[in-house]
Amino acid sequence: MRLSFGQEMRMAQKQVLAPRMIQSMEILQMSIMALQERIEQEIEENPVLDQGEDDADMPSESESEEGSLPDAPDSPDAPSEEERELVINETTKNEEDFERLMKMDEDWPDQFDDHSRPSRGETEEAGERKLDAMANMVARPQSLQDYLRDQLGWFGIEPELRAICEKIIYNLDSNGYLQGRLEDLLGLEATRDEHALAHRALALVQKLDPPGVAARTVQECLLLQLIPGVPLFEQMQTIITTHLDDVEHNRLPIISRRTGYSIELIQQTLAEIRKLNPKPGAEYNNNPVPPITPDVFVEMGEDGKYRVRLEDGRTPSLFISPYYRKLFAEGQVNDETKEYIKRKINSAQWLIDSIQQRRSTITRVAQAIVDHQTEFLSKGPEAIEPLKMQQIADKVGVHVTTISRAVDEKWIQTPRGIFPLKRFFCGGTVGADGEEVAWDTIRIKLQELIDNEDKQHPKSDDQIVKDLAAVGVTVARRTVTKYRKAMNIPSSRQRRDWTEADGPPPSSADADE
Repeated sequence: MRLSFGQEMRMAQKQVLAPRMIQSMEILQMSIMALQERIEQEIEENPVLDQGEDDADMPSESESEEGSLPDAPDSPDAPSEEERELVINETTKNEEDFERLMKMDEDWPDQFDDHSRPSRGETEEAGERKLDAMANMVARPQSLQDYLRDQLGWFGIEPELRAICEKIIYNLDSNGYLQGRLEDLLGLEATRDEHALAHRALALVQKLDPPGVAARTVQECLLLQLIPGVPLFEQMQTIITTHLDDVEHNRLPIISRRTGYSIELIQQTLAEIRKLNPKPGAEYNNNPVPPITPDVFVEMGEDGKYRVRLEDGRTPSLFISPYYRKLFAEGQVNDETKEYIKRKINSAQWLIDSIQQRRSTITRVAQAIVDHQTEFLSKGPEAIEPLKMQQIADKVGVHVTTISRAVDEKWIQTPRGIFPLKRFFCGGTVGADGEEVAWDTIRIKLQELIDNEDKQHPKSDDQIVKDLAAVGVTVARRTVTKYRKAMNIPSSRQRRDWTEADGPPPSSADADE
């Protein structure tokens, strides 16, 4: 292989995305809330962009490129007449300054009009709205660590013990468990007395509320929540200590043989154990779920067909400020300012066009999805049809990546509830009758079969395959197993309800174990 430096000419074809195209794709992918934030940011950064009612005289993009651009004040290097500082000169009567003040109402009619000037009542009302918004803000919920530290104040403990307790508290995970060994918190050079003090601190933290906090295993967490003297205390202690694995796999007959408890007594004990909380710290880590704002609404027309309506009432109408158009048309700006305003006008027009393109694309895509999933809207999720993004792309006449951006983070309000637009895209398989069946339909039928089965003789995955085939859905056993696990449905052994007749009488050897 020869390495050398030199120049050469080469012809190649490549696609380069223009900034306007990139901005259009970004606007299309935004949700309604993100779009509102983007518009507010653009209004703050672009002085020629304004919001309000649609302006019929707004110049088009072609007009902007030809030079019919709305005007703006002079650049900082060449301050305009209005931007010059007013200077009080005691030797003159300042006629020029007062004349400029008088002209401001002509150059800024929107700002100096009596109808648009905010009154004292409006100013006070705006201030009250801000105070109300601040008062109604959701307070930050108390964390588990803060709650435990507050409880430490109830005990009159020495500073050394309190310091180790706080170290334990701040090493708890989101579920309230102490990760790792207690000795790891002390370091390699810790003395025997320090280890003893750490065990005292752990015992103290484990007495705090919520019960079970600072445990190192699920077994320890459940045992910390047991209260001596409660019904079935000894049975719960025995099962938690030695048979949690059997409980997980629903091996009640084995527990019966080794403990001597009857199946009925074990089931009663398990019912009490299920009242305990294996994740005592989880309730302090609930993040508030943000409200969902639908981007599209579906309504049924008089002809019985579903129509989509884009939610853009929260999105302000954007236009170019008429003040800049008037100022520029009069030719009272220099070349540098004219170039500055041209860039701002083009940026504003790109944003306006991108928002309009977003509205058109989302409306067409949503309508095509609704037309394909009419049975879903009329009958429910079990009637969903298999649908791929490529099908909608072919129907709308755009690239499939455009469909992906149009449905990303978008929600649709339907008579069946609020769904993400991606919910309507799903694969499928061919049934016994040759018709394509959606995977969501298979999952629903699988759940129905398991809900209606005899719990003393639950269906195996092989039996579920046969039952699905009986209703015209042909799937493999591995598919049923994969879907069952994805839906967090236990195996047939774990779903079984045991009775006294299922377990042989315990032997004396088993009872002694």
